[in-house]
This record gives sequence, C-alpha cells and structure tokens, in this order.
Amino acid sequence: MPDTPRMMTAIVASAPGGPDVLEAVQRPVPAPGEGEVLIKVAAAGVNRPDVLQRMGNYPPPPGAPDILGLEVAGEVVSLGHGVEGVVQGDKVVALVQGGGYGEYCVAHHTNTLPVPAGLTMEEAAALPETFFTVWTNVFDRVGLKAGERFLVHGGTSGIGTTAIQLAKAFGAEVFTTVGSDEKKKAAEALGADHVINYNTTDFVSEILSITGKAGVHVILDMVGGDYVEKNWTVAAVEGRICQIATLNGPSEQVNFSRLMVKRLIHTGSTLRARDAAFKAAIAQNLKENVWPLIEAGKVRPVMDSRFPLQDAAEAHARMESSGHIGKIVLTV
Repeated sequence: MPDTPRMMTAIVASAPGGPDVLEAVQRPVPAPGEGEVLIKVAAAGVNRPDVLQRMGNYPPPPGAPDILGLEVAGEVVSLGHGVEGVVQGDKVVALVQGGGYGEYCVAHHTNTLPVPAGLTMEEAAALPETFFTVWTNVFDRVGLKAGERFLVHGGTSGIGTTAIQLAKAFGAEVFTTVGSDEKKKAAEALGADHVINYNTTDFVSEILSITGKAGVHVILDMVGGDYVEKNWTVAAVEGRICQIATLNGPSEQVNFSRLMVKRLIHTGSTLRARDAAFKAAIAQNLKENVWPLIEAGKVRPVMDSRFPLQDAAEAHARMESSGHIGKIVLTV
C-alpha cells in the first residue's frame, strides 16, 4: 500500500453517553484480511445503531472495531487474499460490521457493490444499511408482493424513505406514519399512497377506515412498545409483521388471541451480526433488482444533511432530534 498512510483519523465513543462523547482519535489503518478489501472512505452513513452503540446499548459483535459506522462509500485501495470481482481503484459502497467513521475501512468483498451511476459518493454512502435492511426484511423475510397493502412506520427515516420507494417500485399500495405535516408532504412526494400524522390522527382507526377494515398485508416496524398491539389490530388476516427495532422499548401487554384469530406471522431480525455470506446474498439481490432502479432514477436515497467526519457529534444530535428527513452522512 505505497500511497496509504500508516495512521488515520477515526471516530469513537470515549464512554457511553450523549453525542459529546464522540471524539476523533488516531488509529492504525486496518489491513484487509482474507476476502477483504481496504476502502479509502469518501463518505459514511449515520444510522440509529450508531447512536445506540454510542450510548452503550448496542455493543459491536466480536471482531468488529470500536470505531462507529456501518456503511461507507469510497475507493478500493488494497486487496486481501481471495478477493474476486473487485480491483484496486473500484468505486464501491459497502455494508460493514463497524469502522465506517474513519478515513479507511475494511469490508468483505462480497458485501460491496459498485457505486450506482449518477450518484455522488455522499448519496452512495446512504444506500447500504437501509437498502440491505429493507430488502432482506420486506421482500425476503415477509415476501411483500405486488398489489398488497404495505405499512412502514417512520416514513421519513432512512428506513422509511427506502421502504416507501421500494414497495412502490414493486407494486404495493403504501401506507406510512409520520410525526409532522412537513414529513407528511415529504412521504407523499416519495410516492406513499396514504400518509398519517400520528400526532394528529389515530393511525389504527384511519387505516381500518381506508381499507374498509380489511387491514394491511405487510408491516415493517422499528417502534415496538404499544405499536405491537396496534400493528396486530391493523394487520389483515394472515398478515405479516417484521420487527427490526424497538425504539419505544418492550411491549408491556399484547393480546395473543388477535394473533391467533387473524393467523398472523410476527417475525423479526437484526442484520449486523449476520455473516458475510448472508449479506452477500442480499447484495446480489440488490445488484440484480434494485441497482437498475437507482441508475434509472426511479429510486433514490433521500438526503437530509452532510457533516464533516470531525463533526460526528453534530450528526448524532441531528438524528436524535428526529427532525431529519432521509439520511445523514459524514464526509471524509
């Protein structure tokens, strides 16, 4: 690696706490291992799991660095043994187990994808975490089909904006919940058919009214808490619910008879700890089914804001304000 420095700037949490615990430190540039590539990072996405890790509530899996960051875009500058299909100089996006908030980051070559034509590096860095998550949960895990009714909560989050666009692109009728009229307009602009401001309207009664009490076939939820019972209420008979986070904490009480009577499937998953082979299969599906939509301009990452790497604390504060619409990225 003749042009690669020995040390780099990276962002870590000095202790569990608020955004102010994030600090820039000097760390050795990582060396790519078997099947890995070293990426000179141009931009890194900011995600809720980063916030939870900073707070001490989401420790990195074994072997992952303490440097935050789960997705990057940049240039491949070095290859480990056994790398296929990627060469030095390739512009790629990558889903990583950690280390994204740094000037350099390693990724398994099968968990990289080419930067889609027409996207900036900042836009490309906003793709992996949400697109991998939405695809594996909505399409692989609970099998959303064209013509079905689909509900995603938090329609203007990174997950929400991605789910709305992909569900629409594949022929679903899309429902979503948001917290303000500004966010309502943003979700409608992305193509959502029914957008409900949960601060002014009861989304349960509204969805049942819109659907003639038939409910929705698929729900993607990251809220948890009392939304579990509400989701079961608005789900159609034989509906499928996928849980990917519980931002409102555990559910205190649920009526399992509703689950049984409606023959519902309520499943869930996390992605970070899954192995490279599992993520490689998602990457291949995205390359075949979604990357052409991005390059055709039919699906785009929705960008909220960009911050320099050293201002990661401000980026986290922006995310925790819940005022963002779309993705927050760090530029290197």
